[in-house]
Amino acid sequence: MNIDQYMQQLGERAKAASRSIASAESGQKNDALLQMAAALNESRESLIAANAKDIENGIGKNLSAPMLDRLLIDDAVIDKMISSLQQVAGLADPVGGISDMRYLDTGIQLGKMRVPLGVIGIIYESRPNVTVEAASLCLKSGNATILRGGSEAIHSNTAIAACIAAGLQRAGLPADTVQVVETVDREAVAKLITMAEYVDVIIPRGGKGLIERISRDAKVPVIKHLDGICHVYIDNEADIEKAIAIAVNAKTRRYGVCNAMETLLLHKDIVDTVLPQLCRIYSEKEVELRGCEQCVDKLPQPIKATEEDWSTEYLAAVLSIKVVDDMHNAIEHINHYSSAHTDAIVTESYSKSRAFLRQVDSSSVMVNASTAFADGFEYGLGAEIGISTDKLHVRGPVGLEGLTSQKYVVLGDGQIRQ
Repeated sequence: MNIDQYMQQLGERAKAASRSIASAESGQKNDALLQMAAALNESRESLIAANAKDIENGIGKNLSAPMLDRLLIDDAVIDKMISSLQQVAGLADPVGGISDMRYLDTGIQLGKMRVPLGVIGIIYESRPNVTVEAASLCLKSGNATILRGGSEAIHSNTAIAACIAAGLQRAGLPADTVQVVETVDREAVAKLITMAEYVDVIIPRGGKGLIERISRDAKVPVIKHLDGICHVYIDNEADIEKAIAIAVNAKTRRYGVCNAMETLLLHKDIVDTVLPQLCRIYSEKEVELRGCEQCVDKLPQPIKATEEDWSTEYLAAVLSIKVVDDMHNAIEHINHYSSAHTDAIVTESYSKSRAFLRQVDSSSVMVNASTAFADGFEYGLGAEIGISTDKLHVRGPVGLEGLTSQKYVVLGDGQIRQ
């Protein structure tokens, strides 16, 4: 297979399909989503059989148990994929929405209309259900998409792609609206991220190494985040009960997620009140604590935090703790070491909470809430295609609206410019 020719064909077909899907009515797009769900339900045996090949290959390649678990498709996973399609079908369609309409002195009306981005390339690893999630969000937001899953899920993704194509065709939409790259050759990724004439944006989902490489080599705009180095700062005016609950939940709800707290910042005046209680709970949950000079001796195991710890995303049961003199020191630390994902303050002070919201430069900034809420579903977006820590176009969880842009619309009645 000539990779350049193959990827160019995908790009040409996606570009052509993007013009059709951009003007599709909401009802037709929703019908396609529900038809995809029906096709998945009808194809349970073939989906599970295709997945069995990936599982067998994964075992042969000594994939870890967690990786194999993420790769698995069974009836429960198929049910979740069907449910996600139904949920996206029930979401409001952002395309075509007009906002900020106003009359100008010339008599013309000026406003903004939501429009699709065009063709979205999505590169992801492991979980084959991402194929359904990505396809559904791109479709509902009026975009064509080219999906490149991990080589470990090639059979599963190909089988899912057939169901997606069937749903599109049943609804009268171009099957090329969603295309799955059917080669495991890594050159396909290298080509995809440079096809600026066909692809309007790239969204990578995976490990830091993948995202760094995509960001470095892409000639197409990239929506991404590299790290989730999230902080919780407990102020001296915090409600202690709230503070402890938030600090525990932010770290221990799930360790391997990007919205988990990795550094806890404590105001010096509340260390002796809060830290012993947190140490007891964290010890029960087997969380390793690493402290700064001011608190390391107060920890169950006196492990001193290094400079590297402050800029590390552990994705594990490990937590760094630093004592600060005041909120301003906390903000300085956050803006220096944070990955601009999610950072929170716990305080009962209105003025401090407002200052924290203004001065912390992250895609999500919270007051008296766990960083675990930094999620598209929790934000009421219905679903998300990823988190963005970039400053252009979209920040934070990327839902349907984040997969659209805006254009100005002008309504006149014969006005001419003098």
